[in-house]
Amino acid sequence: MTASSKMTSSTTLLSLFMKEDEEGRNKKTTTSTTLESLLMKERRNWVDLPPELTTSILLRLSLTDILDNAQKVCKEWRRICKDPSMWRKINTRDCLMYNFDFVSMCRHIVDLSQGGLLEINVDEHFLSDSLLSYITDRSRNLRSLGLGMCFPRVTKLGVVNAIAKIPLLETLEVTHSCIKLDLKAIGHACPQLKTLKLNSLGRLWPASDKYDSNVLDDMGPLECDDDALAIAESMPKLHHLQLMANRLTNTGLNAILDGCPHLEHLDVRKCFRISLVGNLEKRCLEMIKELRRPGDSTADYPYNGV
Repeated sequence: MTASSKMTSSTTLLSLFMKEDEEGRNKKTTTSTTLESLLMKERRNWVDLPPELTTSILLRLSLTDILDNAQKVCKEWRRICKDPSMWRKINTRDCLMYNFDFVSMCRHIVDLSQGGLLEINVDEHFLSDSLLSYITDRSRNLRSLGLGMCFPRVTKLGVVNAIAKIPLLETLEVTHSCIKLDLKAIGHACPQLKTLKLNSLGRLWPASDKYDSNVLDDMGPLECDDDALAIAESMPKLHHLQLMANRLTNTGLNAILDGCPHLEHLDVRKCFRISLVGNLEKRCLEMIKELRRPGDSTADYPYNGV
């Protein structure tokens, strides 16, 4: 047999083995091949996704991821990231780990919303009268406002003046404030207010849920119903009220129950000047669907300052 014949035979034999081996594998790999083909069909350029789907995906990113990364991927993503619909809700509390100029970033985002901003939470570390005014000047349709105000760069008058510009406000949350808010003015300025969360003094309480009378309290009298009376007088449409660690007494709580007939959810955790017994307890149980008592745990409270 010539060398050429030997090569031809070897090639033919190898071909047969390869064919047989391929036929043997065909049945075993049908499912895998089908799955692979399906996956290959799904492997498309993300730029080719429908804009509404891309928007839905990008909305799951943090603010800084959108501004610092996503909008730089391509022209289409940049166009979507600049669309006002991307900026209906803003939460700057998720951005503290990043090295950003937060004030400039917040102003930029408010500008991107083009007046369509509906909900914003602004962190205490960079909030000021100036920034708050900037936000409300350009967001007259705002429905929900969350303010962290541990540091005194925001004034009582600054808050009132800013909130007076957003009469459609339905939810106001203020955490760890160092100032006493003019709740009566706020209530009159926002007749649609349905949810108020006021936790301005919570950071002064000890970690336990027991009130310690020896804890130094230099922020005013131990008992004070000013907030409660202001709420009762000016916020008749409230459905949800959280007054964590407030100084109100039974008198203030009774006033709230009188002035807020639609109240369904009441949180008075760490309000140790209240005594929920007798007629007051009965009244709360009859009127309130969800009641958090002064001694209830604060473990589910999202801000650790309390």
